[in-house]
Amino acid sequence: MTFDPNADISGGKVRRRGRTTGIAAGGVGLGAIAVFLIAQLFGVDVSGLVGGGSGGGTEQIGTGDQAVSCTTGAEANASIDCRMQGAAASLDTYWADELPQLGATYSSPQFVLFTDQTNTGCGGATSAVGPFYCPPDQTLYVDTGFYDELRSKFGSSGGPLAEMYVVAHEWGHHIQNIAGIMEQHTSRETGPTSDSVRTELQADCFAGSWAGAASTTKDEKGRTFLEPITDDQIKDALSAAAAVGDDRIQQAATGRVDPEGWTHGSAEQRQRWFTTGFRQGAAACDTFSVPAARL
Repeated sequence: MTFDPNADISGGKVRRRGRTTGIAAGGVGLGAIAVFLIAQLFGVDVSGLVGGGSGGGTEQIGTGDQAVSCTTGAEANASIDCRMQGAAASLDTYWADELPQLGATYSSPQFVLFTDQTNTGCGGATSAVGPFYCPPDQTLYVDTGFYDELRSKFGSSGGPLAEMYVVAHEWGHHIQNIAGIMEQHTSRETGPTSDSVRTELQADCFAGSWAGAASTTKDEKGRTFLEPITDDQIKDALSAAAAVGDDRIQQAATGRVDPEGWTHGSAEQRQRWFTTGFRQGAAACDTFSVPAARL
């Protein structure tokens, strides 16, 4: 998926946070493994909550935020930061029109790009947890280095639409937050039909609904942000959705698949719900009312 070179992406609100470095002390043991598992479930580094024996800790040094200030689709096609800004401009425009039709009031999230680790309204986070949305500060956090790992570690084919699918999925969590969906479904249970999986699959569906409308969503001057999506680009997005399926990750990490431990859904589920949104729009994304056998 490529941007119209003349599209105006200046309305996208994205900040690049200066590199944050950490100096930590402590060994690797059961506590570290627990921290890793919690990070995978909730997207937040809670290492500061784990006792570490004789001292140690983390000293963080930040250099502040700078606004990403790109203006054209041509820049978005050439630069990852500009592409993130272009995605934000398109998503913001799409949801400002779409969410009121679903009966809720829209407000924009914050969007922060960082490197290695950062502080958030949900606590300290590292790039190891992947891109995530933090409800308390209504902010998306993305280390763009994740896109390289999506290809090298998770086996995705990559591509611009795969990158923007990740952003659109996290934006979907913002929609769930401001529409009151998150507060209605707070169960921490896991499993293939759990609230957690339904929440993630709905975010995939919301991402698909944006993609389906992206080549007709227009900037303030009436020019579409993005050119029509090709079949190969859809395959890239579906490849990214499948790569982060619980079954794929479990198989790679442990050599077996345990559906009762799922928190995000299988590769097949994630692809299917993205496709549902792409073909039918956001109104078709009520994963919470779908019977277990059809989820």
